[in-house]
Amino acid sequence: MPEPGLSPTTLRIVSLNCWGLKYISKVRAPRLREIGRQLAIASPPPDIVGLQECWTQEDYHAIRAETAKVLPYAKFYHSGIFGGGLVILSRWPFEEASMVAYPLNGRPAAFYRGDWFVGKGVACARIRWGKGRRGVVEVFCTHLHAPYEPEPYDSYLCHRTAQAWHISKLVQHARERGHLALALGDFNMRASSLAHDLIAAHTGAVDVWSVLHPDAALGSSVDAIERARGRPVPTAKVARDRDGATCDSVLNTWRWNKGNRQRLKRGEEVHVSEDEPDPKAKRLDYVFVGGPLGGREKAGGSVDEDGVEEEDWTVVDANVGMMMRHPSIKCSLSDHFSVEATLELRPRKQGVAGVEGKNQPSSSSSPADSAIKPNTSPFPLPSLLPSTTYASILTLTRTYTERERRQRRLRLSHCALQLLITISCLVAVWWAPHNGVAFALMFVSSLGMAAGVLDGLMGGLFVGSELRALREFDWEVRTAKEMAERQESAYGEGTRSLMTESGKSAR
Repeated sequence: MPEPGLSPTTLRIVSLNCWGLKYISKVRAPRLREIGRQLAIASPPPDIVGLQECWTQEDYHAIRAETAKVLPYAKFYHSGIFGGGLVILSRWPFEEASMVAYPLNGRPAAFYRGDWFVGKGVACARIRWGKGRRGVVEVFCTHLHAPYEPEPYDSYLCHRTAQAWHISKLVQHARERGHLALALGDFNMRASSLAHDLIAAHTGAVDVWSVLHPDAALGSSVDAIERARGRPVPTAKVARDRDGATCDSVLNTWRWNKGNRQRLKRGEEVHVSEDEPDPKAKRLDYVFVGGPLGGREKAGGSVDEDGVEEEDWTVVDANVGMMMRHPSIKCSLSDHFSVEATLELRPRKQGVAGVEGKNQPSSSSSPADSAIKPNTSPFPLPSLLPSTTYASILTLTRTYTERERRQRRLRLSHCALQLLITISCLVAVWWAPHNGVAFALMFVSSLGMAAGVLDGLMGGLFVGSELRALREFDWEVRTAKEMAERQESAYGEGTRSLMTESGKSAR
């Protein structure tokens, strides 16, 4: 246990999608119990852990039992109809915790996908390890909407982009409060996506993997963006060590073919070489780190609210972990590997605020530069993407809005039509030649009316709620676009290129 009031100088962070869906995930209970055991014996030990798809209280308590000595504080977050599946474990006590649901999160009609029913959102925790603002870290653990088609054809791209926007605001607000902010989880996005750019630019936080591995792939080698780069298909080792692939790796047993999985079940030793080509491996799990904003200057450095010279958290290590297999079942512990990072507290460079890293831009005194970088003003300006990027988001949002309006009209029309059909069937019962025909008319009309009412509720209530959330998102993006246009107009075309680089700096 840490000494009370003594802030740490290093911070070890772990994020893992546990694949713990009840009744669906295979050998769920022993796998998640082993995940807890591995966290407990990890070296170096983790300080903060974010878990996704830990759906059941049973699995949560099994992990807690294993990690109680190393991570004595934890929170299981409740959300939606079936739960959000989010857990945060910590070496230090929670000062505050909340679950913030995403306003846009899939559609109830897609019940076979389940995103809407699980109530995805952001698990928030304010954790105190010391005194003052420097003694607080705010953790935001999330699991964004899953992609079911490749971008830009994914019908849920608008929802995932809006979710990234939502969590970026939470992270930015934490930084403005003068706290270290961590955003971690399964973001279901590529490093080249709109969602990634929004989080990196609007929070000013860094993607820890891109800090240490700026040449990492922007997707799997079969994605168009990687094919355009003309690089060879990576081996499993390269995909892991250079690209940070946490999902769809050939090293993960849950991605093996049925024959190899059957061999594992029979107790045979099956291994895949790290030199095996890994064309589908990709990075979906991320850790973003943003240092506190604000502060005031003194001769020789910057000081916090208490007059103590400030330091910054620097990314010193990032790796893919949790690659071991279950000792008896021999399967991978999840269908994802973990992403892990180590931060180290170092003295702040004068005049530069925020988390440092290899690919952080150097300080500059130009007006355009100061407009897009973190600064030490008590009221820091947000970082912005080029106005053309916001225009793309607005186009995406408005296209999706038109789709949902059509869906609403169709659902309400179906409800009205079904009401007419039901009334017609009830009238026809009066002239039914015998009871069998009357029963068939009643049965068909009842089923049809149930479907019509369901469609009416979705069209009238859910789609209406979704359209209002889309209007809010549209307004916020339009406001950001106007701010970006004002900056571009004030500082010239040079700002556009600087803003573009700012949006890419955390890749």
